[in-house]
Amino acid sequence: MLFRRSLLHELIATASGTFLILIGIVIAQRAGYLVQLAAKGVLPNDAITTILGFNIIRFMPLLLSLSLFLAILLTLSRWYRDSEMVIWFSAGLSITSWIRPILVFATPIVVIIAFLSLFVTPWATNKVEDFRVQLESRDDLAAISPGVFKESAHADRVFFIESFDELGNIVKNIFVQSIQHQKLGIIVAAQGSRLVEKNGDNFLLMEHGHRYEGARGTSEYSTTEFEKYAIRVEASEAKREPPSTQSISSRDLIMNKSNNNIAELQWRLAMPVSALILALLAIPLSALDPRAGRSANFALAIVIYIIYNNLLNIIQAWIAQGKVSGIIGLWPIHLVFGTLVFYMFYRRALQLPILPSIPRPSWLKLPKKAKR
Repeated sequence: MLFRRSLLHELIATASGTFLILIGIVIAQRAGYLVQLAAKGVLPNDAITTILGFNIIRFMPLLLSLSLFLAILLTLSRWYRDSEMVIWFSAGLSITSWIRPILVFATPIVVIIAFLSLFVTPWATNKVEDFRVQLESRDDLAAISPGVFKESAHADRVFFIESFDELGNIVKNIFVQSIQHQKLGIIVAAQGSRLVEKNGDNFLLMEHGHRYEGARGTSEYSTTEFEKYAIRVEASEAKREPPSTQSISSRDLIMNKSNNNIAELQWRLAMPVSALILALLAIPLSALDPRAGRSANFALAIVIYIIYNNLLNIIQAWIAQGKVSGIIGLWPIHLVFGTLVFYMFYRRALQLPILPSIPRPSWLKLPKKAKR
């Protein structure tokens, strides 16, 4: 039918725009946080893009669910505001006639959310943990950022470089402070580079510099000028912590039925189920009262969405703590909001749209018939 085609086209356009806005907000927020860590020297510059990509994958089910909910709500609200709904209701359609086209639009998105939640998100979380271990096991040179003082893993050296060259192979204006045999040493060089020997040892090779060495607290020190000076750099060993429940695959969660694993599995299943319930809930929520304005329904929808997700988080924590049985899980929350969907459809179905009658102005009078 005509209304289904027009509805699907507008839903796709609105959902695409909403998703791009939401993902842009998340990217801006996470990128700012990661850049801040890189500026402090906590995170290497070359790791920002990788970690940001994995974080976006982890947030993808939530972003798709919220985009689906807002797209249906905004689209149908506009139809109510522009009186298009009145036309369709006058043509004999009821509010339940919107369930089928909404399900046609929402079902592929819900399937994608289920796939991401059950399989892709645990993989991305596991990759983030592996990448974190890889970063911690890198040597001191790999973690240096230009313009930032960086302490070595053993806290016996402090590195500082001003900048890299265009290719990133040569560093310029190097400062190294080290403590050896209770003596403080400071090395300043115009440039340097990484040197890897055949046996795999890594060295920082500095050229055209000076080395100052002396006992701390005294004025005695020695100065040495050098053409080349190499410092051995050792890679630190990072211990792999036990994997978190978010990084365990869904198959392993089913095989190992602990409270934490059951709670995580219930949360992954809750993502597509809640997305479908919210998609249906957006249909009656979008009904606008011309006197109340558009913001009232929109605010109510956001409050319901926040309450729904917070209740899921609370019950998930109770399942992990053993306060709620894993068999019951999060299904009572879905049942409550599913009942709310049924009730709101029932309420909206009772409120049949009535076309307003236009009263005749008092000044408009029909001419009286002439008496014979």
